[in-house]
Amino acid sequence: MAVRYEEEEKPEVQLTSMMDCIFLMLIFFLVSSQLKKVEKELPIELPRANTTRDVKSTPDLITVSVNAKGELFVNSKPVGDAGLKNALANAAKENPDRRIRINGDVFAPFRSIVQVLDTCQGEGLTVVGIHTATDIR
Repeated sequence: MAVRYEEEEKPEVQLTSMMDCIFLMLIFFLVSSQLKKVEKELPIELPRANTTRDVKSTPDLITVSVNAKGELFVNSKPVGDAGLKNALANAAKENPDRRIRINGDVFAPFRSIVQVLDTCQGEGLTVVGIHTATDIR
């Protein structure tokens, strides 16, 4: 005995799954694009240099910034003297060859830059560089 349906349903395209995928991709791209701007938040004017070398940043690079007031920041997070020592001590325990980059403001007190260099040396971190702006002519 055959069963007859009076009306057959028309086929539909389900868009829910596609919308979910697009939404997740949008979130991923928004979050990943915001992660690159973390270091740009500090208002630091780098000193100019005539001869510079372009060095690629690595994921394990630690950035120590010193603003014009002499305040210290490790990876854009404000730290004091003890916080700088703790952060560099932890970095030295993980990897003694870890790269340290110092972003010092043009008007930063020189004693603050020397303090960062001294702390790096005290913790055994020897791969230290000072970030400068390129002098484009």
